[in-house]
Amino acid sequence: MDTTDTGQVRLEPWAEGDFRLLQRTNSPEMTDHLGGPESEEKLATRHQRYLGLERGQMYRITLADTGETVGSIGFWERVWRDRAVWETGWGVLPEFQGRGLAVKAARAVVVAARAAGEHRYLHAFPSVDHPASNAVCRGAGFELLGEVEFEYPKGHWLMSNDWRVDLGRG
Repeated sequence: MDTTDTGQVRLEPWAEGDFRLLQRTNSPEMTDHLGGPESEEKLATRHQRYLGLERGQMYRITLADTGETVGSIGFWERVWRDRAVWETGWGVLPEFQGRGLAVKAARAVVVAARAAGEHRYLHAFPSVDHPASNAVCRGAGFELLGEVEFEYPKGHWLMSNDWRVDLGRG
């Protein structure tokens, strides 16, 4: 099992039993900046996509000392501006927010994406109206490239910040 441990959080590869975590992160509070909750059918489809990623990896974020699940993060391939890149996204459950766990997980996912090779850049696209996710990018060492119109989920356009890490450095 490929596990990434930062000392405070551990990234555990996404597994069949992690569907419940998807359900927990599908609340109105957690999806406010993502177009709102998804149907159970869309969640099931996303879960299967996470399990079957051929390029990239989804993870369950756990506390290193207790193993308690606190959220999810991952990286996957996408085409951005005519170039294949890695994209990342995350969600930390409300009761664990404000502790810096997402920043630690984002730093760990940078290490994992760098180790995976294939692409020079890892991007994150949080909504411009989501200060917490933008702070995670800043804290994890991403460079702000500017505002972009971004489609997520399919059919829902939002103004996002394009944050990037050069995986060829460090």
